[in-house]
Amino acid sequence: MRLTKLAIAVCLVLFATVTGKAQVQYAETPLSILTPDKVETRLGTLEFFDGCPSPETVQKAYDHLDFQRGVRAFLDTLPIASLHAMREGFREAGMVNGRVGVFEDLMDSRTLFLSANTESIYAMTWLDLKDSPMVVESAPSTLGILDDFFFNHVADPGNAGPDRGQGGQFLFLPPDFEGDTPEGYYTFKSSTYGNWLIWRGFQVDGDTKPAVANLKSKTRIYPLAKKDNPPEQQFVNVSGKYFNTIHANDFTFFKEVNEVIQEEPTDSLDPEILGLLAAIGIEKNKRFNPDARMKKILTDSAAVGNATARSILFSTRDTEFFL
Repeated sequence: MRLTKLAIAVCLVLFATVTGKAQVQYAETPLSILTPDKVETRLGTLEFFDGCPSPETVQKAYDHLDFQRGVRAFLDTLPIASLHAMREGFREAGMVNGRVGVFEDLMDSRTLFLSANTESIYAMTWLDLKDSPMVVESAPSTLGILDDFFFNHVADPGNAGPDRGQGGQFLFLPPDFEGDTPEGYYTFKSSTYGNWLIWRGFQVDGDTKPAVANLKSKTRIYPLAKKDNPPEQQFVNVSGKYFNTIHANDFTFFKEVNEVIQEEPTDSLDPEILGLLAAIGIEKNKRFNPDARMKKILTDSAAVGNATARSILFSTRDTEFFL
């Protein structure tokens, strides 16, 4: 009985439709949601069949996606590549393992640095926490900074720090440090093993000697385990010496970033940056070995990333920059 009633109802609907007494109304499709068979873009002609991209269009899309990721990775990891170059330059000049380089006669253009000046008496070294926490005795009347290998701020020994420019003992702990923290230090834990440490001393009536003497007499760097019998502090005058602390602007840039990623714990890095790097082949505990296609794309990405960074700096669209 139920099936008979259902059959009659269906027949009535069909009859009404055929005789024009009932019309099915379809929603109008907005043109904005359609995908044309061909679209002209900056990538060239993109072709589709019923919305499905052709193999050539797929290749163009993926090439462009990888290029975009490469440019973004270049811009987002400039600080990492910069400190990689800094460490390599310090190694070249012998400013590692607690040995402090001092620009006793100021800096000049023979040393390749970003944003340095020729008025400050710089003292600097690369602080490696891989084997041990390190004690840093900071000289008074200096302006110091310690940044981790990702260029994140860790501490300010000196005028802007907890010692208020009076000098003091700082203790820097590695990221995997466990146990009790000794007392008597300004203690900071870094998220990386490698760290950039730099101080500025100041001329007195145009004379560099007082600041140099202050730095060399009061600065000490040694492992915590040797605090009771610190080794003799070593200094090297690096004024007038050539060494490079500036990152690459070609494909080598990505090799520099990869080297840091492989060395350091990545817990403190933004997951978005780690995901971006993984998308272009840079991933912790994996070999960075792009094929010919990807290497060409990343070479272009570095060139465009470099141009973009320089455009933002030298021709900014932020009008408040000039106020």
